[in-house]
Amino acid sequence: MDLIPLPQQMERAEGFFELGDGFGIEAGPGTEDTARWLRATLGAATGLALPPRKGDEHDVLHLSVRPGLDAEAYRLVVAPHGVHIQGGSPAGVFWGAQTMRQLLGPDAFRRAPLPGRTWRLPLTEIRDSPRFRWRGLMLDVARHFMPKDGVLRYLDLMAAHKLNVFHFHLTDDQGWRVEIKKYPRLTEVGSWRARTKFGHRASPLWEEKPHGGHYTQDDIREIVAYAAERHITVVPEIDVPGHSQAAIAAYPELGNTDVIDTSALSVWDTWGINPNVLAPTDNTLRFYEGVFEEVLELFPSEFLHVGGDECLKDQWRQSATAQERIRELGLKDEDELQAWFIGHFDTWLTARGRRLIGWDEILEGGLAKGAAVSSWRGYAGGVAAARAGHDVVMCPEQQVYLDHRQDAGPDEPVPIGYVRTLQDVYRFEPVPAELTPEEAGHVLGTQANLWTEVMEDRSRVDYQAFPRLAAFAEVAWSDLPASAERDFAGFERRLAAHYGRLDALGVAYRPPAGPRPWQRRPGVPGRPIDGPPPNR
Repeated sequence: MDLIPLPQQMERAEGFFELGDGFGIEAGPGTEDTARWLRATLGAATGLALPPRKGDEHDVLHLSVRPGLDAEAYRLVVAPHGVHIQGGSPAGVFWGAQTMRQLLGPDAFRRAPLPGRTWRLPLTEIRDSPRFRWRGLMLDVARHFMPKDGVLRYLDLMAAHKLNVFHFHLTDDQGWRVEIKKYPRLTEVGSWRARTKFGHRASPLWEEKPHGGHYTQDDIREIVAYAAERHITVVPEIDVPGHSQAAIAAYPELGNTDVIDTSALSVWDTWGINPNVLAPTDNTLRFYEGVFEEVLELFPSEFLHVGGDECLKDQWRQSATAQERIRELGLKDEDELQAWFIGHFDTWLTARGRRLIGWDEILEGGLAKGAAVSSWRGYAGGVAAARAGHDVVMCPEQQVYLDHRQDAGPDEPVPIGYVRTLQDVYRFEPVPAELTPEEAGHVLGTQANLWTEVMEDRSRVDYQAFPRLAAFAEVAWSDLPASAERDFAGFERRLAAHYGRLDALGVAYRPPAGPRPWQRRPGVPGRPIDGPPPNR
């Protein structure tokens, strides 16, 4: 049974249970969404109608919520006369259904049945539950826009790997991707750039055509509802105070107008850290409160991500307005000014029953009360935040940034960053060893990040994500041994079967032998970094 992620306990018996034409589903209270999902997915793949059935009949899949289990835990039993999936909550039942789908074989991931196919499940009992409650994937749609159907597809891919938090990076210097009705120019102006750098920012190559797009509010509602049906929480990211040139291009008054002519700015067409940041004014605060009011209506998630990373403060040092604000608030420097800016929205969100999360730069100048941290610059930010009693999501760049190259070979397309092989990702340990058990309790979980500067389309995103995202999913879900003791050879054996599932889903993953000819990008310069990444 080549399951990914690896379950906690599996017991295999001799024989199989065959799904006949009359095979149906008994959906107990709270499991109706999983039954509907099974009819839509397994029904399409197998050609079986999967009608409602009663529990006293044979050839039935019994779905039920069993409160004694942990919320996301499940128990899957395949017996000679039927199948039982129990979950501690509707989410647990759904994860059990995902495991059952894997047991049916790769063709269960197709969208229409192949002729002559029979469907059977090995007689087995599986008991399983996740290690972390935050098992995330961050997708950057600001640098390269992914149309709605591509986002829905990635939610399906996440669900197939039991990932449950979709960090939706919606705004940056290179594009604003969510409709805000109060400020229509954010998408009218801010969602399009005139051209795009092809490759790393030092590349001489340009794609000389406009690039952009955005999601309407109804698109967002559809994405959030689609995710919720798959027990995935969507956490939006609206960047402040840096990574904001697209917003300033749309509304120049948001920038530091006493330092530069912000009316001359356009949506940025290249990559890197941008000096054009938001002005720390009351007008800017009120503007983003208006943005967040609409964002909160669209996204019911506990957390809202405000970025907070890579905010260059040169303009604040030159701005009389910013310096007056520092004096007025009795702050020490520009770092404390950013902490005040982030703290304002922490207080604002807390008053509305939500929680702020930001990249680990929000630690600088004082950590905002109640805020959680996405630790991306290694482990140090997460360690500091956990020791200060703040919740942490571990996503260190050197370990789980999947835009980093997968191999040192010359055919690797647009090589960025350190070499992060499949094995490197599989041996990633989210909880820093130096944390006490109490401090480690603040590690909500872990997240892999896909930054799309050099991923111009869905196929490139697939290539960078897979198969490493499968390894990451196992790290996030399974109770694995210590890093050095993990059975990577066993994972590779299971992955050989998993490639068949990815093929059926149409995932353009990186093959074990290296990129296919059409996956290469010869002549497009990247930014490779030699040597092992720092582990700190």
